[in-house]
Amino acid sequence: MPYLGSEDTVRELRRALSNPNVQSDQLRYRNTILKVIRAMSQGVDVSGLFTEMVKACATVDIVQKKLVYVFLCSYAAVNPELSLLVINTLRKDCQDPNPMVRSLALRNMTNLRLPSLVEYVEQPLTAGLRDRAACVRRVAVLGWAKLHDLQPSSEIDAAVANELYSLLRDPDPVVMVNCLRALEEILKEEGGVAINKPITHHLLNRLKELDVWGQCEVLKVLQRYRPQSEEELFDILSLLDASLVSPHPPVMAATLSLFLSLCSGLPAVSLAALERARGPLLAACGSASREMRFTALCHIQLLLRSLPGLMGAHYKRFFCGYAEPAFIKQRKMQVLVELVNDENVAMLLDELKGYCTDVNTDTAQAAISAIGRIGRSYSDRCLEILTGLLGLKQEHITSAVVQTMRDLVWVCPQCSDTVCEALEGCEETLQDSQGRQALLWLLGVYGERVSGAPYTLEVFIDGVRSEASLEVKMELLTSTMKLFLCRPAETQDMLGRLLHYCIEEETDMCVRDQGLLYYRLLHCGIEETRKVLQGRRSDPSLGVLIGRPAEPISQWACSFNTLEPLKQGTAETKAASRGSPQHVTFDPKPNKHFSDTLTCNQAEAYSGPDSASGCADSCADAQAPGVALPVCLSPSPALSPQEFERLWLKRQVLHADKVLPGADNMAEEEEDYVCLEDGVRCLAIPGCSPQSLQAAMQLVNIQTLAFTPPHTLPWRVYLYSHTQPTDTAHRTLILAELLYTGQAKPRAAAAAAGQKGTADGEVEVEGREEEWMKEGEEATADEVKVTVKQQPRDDKALKGFLSILTTVLHTLSSDRK
Repeated sequence: MPYLGSEDTVRELRRALSNPNVQSDQLRYRNTILKVIRAMSQGVDVSGLFTEMVKACATVDIVQKKLVYVFLCSYAAVNPELSLLVINTLRKDCQDPNPMVRSLALRNMTNLRLPSLVEYVEQPLTAGLRDRAACVRRVAVLGWAKLHDLQPSSEIDAAVANELYSLLRDPDPVVMVNCLRALEEILKEEGGVAINKPITHHLLNRLKELDVWGQCEVLKVLQRYRPQSEEELFDILSLLDASLVSPHPPVMAATLSLFLSLCSGLPAVSLAALERARGPLLAACGSASREMRFTALCHIQLLLRSLPGLMGAHYKRFFCGYAEPAFIKQRKMQVLVELVNDENVAMLLDELKGYCTDVNTDTAQAAISAIGRIGRSYSDRCLEILTGLLGLKQEHITSAVVQTMRDLVWVCPQCSDTVCEALEGCEETLQDSQGRQALLWLLGVYGERVSGAPYTLEVFIDGVRSEASLEVKMELLTSTMKLFLCRPAETQDMLGRLLHYCIEEETDMCVRDQGLLYYRLLHCGIEETRKVLQGRRSDPSLGVLIGRPAEPISQWACSFNTLEPLKQGTAETKAASRGSPQHVTFDPKPNKHFSDTLTCNQAEAYSGPDSASGCADSCADAQAPGVALPVCLSPSPALSPQEFERLWLKRQVLHADKVLPGADNMAEEEEDYVCLEDGVRCLAIPGCSPQSLQAAMQLVNIQTLAFTPPHTLPWRVYLYSHTQPTDTAHRTLILAELLYTGQAKPRAAAAAAGQKGTADGEVEVEGREEEWMKEGEEATADEVKVTVKQQPRDDKALKGFLSILTTVLHTLSSDRK
């Protein structure tokens, strides 16, 4: 056909469809109809041919019928009146002796999607449910779901629902699965299809007859069933055992999700199921489908939250291939970081070092960031690699290395000397705003250790007029102010020029206001300026535990085999674009729950409908004498070391400022905040290894965040945990510090201290033990000072937390003794 306009094309097609010579030749007629479909797919409006196409559906040629039905279903909504002309033909085809014609007519009768035609469709659909051909029954079952979608507010016909329930025992497996899907849609407001014991066992026995997606559908529905006895539970698990190692990843994932749902009260069985699923998951990581590989990696990360060593022996399977896309490489690097241990750290760092020079800049920066995360435990090896990368003088590599060093010294202050030595000359290579911002932060915090820090800042100040990044200007202001406090003679002149520019010439109000703030702050005196800009720093002797605690499986079981792991993975895979630590903004939630303010810079934690039952499983039942109610603890959501330090120091300042005049504006906040100081007498705890202490705390869902090496004075440990909400209490966060200064305290003095009244803002724990040591032991013991901070205030939860903590410390003490 020659090229014609839209109107000319429709006119030409109408002439051909109405030509008796064309109609008499079946092949020419079909080709003309095919031209109509082709024009429709190209965007030509051929709705004017509706009448001619209605006439064309009266044929015995099945191919022609299919083509005509595609046209009619596409334009039925545009011509609702003319669509009535098709109903008679469709109803007649529903009684055709050919089952393919009957199924085709039923499918397209429901695909017309016209509420005015519902009364004409119900009778053929009812007859289709009892048709002798399975293909017709398949279409009729789904047709009732489509019909319900057209009129969702209409009442459900009980006879139809009963008919669909009876078809669950249809000999054709596809009909059975279609019935499940239809009942789920029709009974959505009632909670979906009712799954009882006979239906469950029938579906499980026929599971092998279904295709991959049919098995997934059945396994998903079966998650709503709860076995009535332990014997029935293990019978069901035996039937599912073969599907757990299915070569099809969707079936394996659906089966494992059902295993975790059924075995929520049997952690040993759940762990055994995860072990069995390791092989299929590793096989899925080598799938030809990129999407399948990415999904498998995301779910492996989910499993590692409860079994950190699950994939430890197979870490080489997560090495990146040259031709793999960037998003899979970044995901594999995240998994490799979680598999690092003393035995494989050298090989993994060598592998990650090779990725740092990848042609894809995102992959290279992700590899450098992964090395930085490993550096929190193996700082010397990682800093050697990072320092060597600076010698490459590549812009994107230098930027990523400086940002990684900034994050590393924030968490591990003991690395600051090596980082300061490596900063010389980096400013010449940095071009992007994030790298320059990280360099300025390092120069501001550790400028007294970098000999060329003032000269580097002067280069930035001379070019501030051409600086386009607002964040860099604000960081430059702060860094120059901090450097002025420690090196005033070298920095005074350039600080004056920078403040003059920011106040007099800068057009951005944020930079101008910050410049005015610093200018007025300097008028208050150097000491006042120092108090504002130079806060406490992290103790260099503290080492950070980055190993993720072994979470209960119930924490994430609800999100397995859903899109939730992929969403979390997307948030973690994004390139690091955060600013300097003190410039991170926090947006507290309206309910003012202390735990909500902690996770505002993290991905939102998943909370499924079974979270309450999961909390009950992980509830710590240890109680202090005299405390009647147990407290349920949870280490989730996780708290970063930076956020812990910020909140700990913030609450310490608020607690100290209560006694100062003019602090009435903090009364409302202090009313819901509590700080408790207590002493726990126990033997040999300061000599306990960090690994033993962390493992003991994890058993009661208390997370160990940072620690001082054993036999170091003063000895400190920082802990946190969340209390689970109950009917009478809200969810709260508890921060705790264990401090041992090396002074032993006699029993009498300890007893007297236990009888003293508490200070303002503290609570006293009732029922403290009077006897801490057995007969025959020495009269003195190590007293560990426990400082606990909590908001919102919940005295019962605080007493329970202190009781659990005391029990753990005494247990460790007795074990070491």
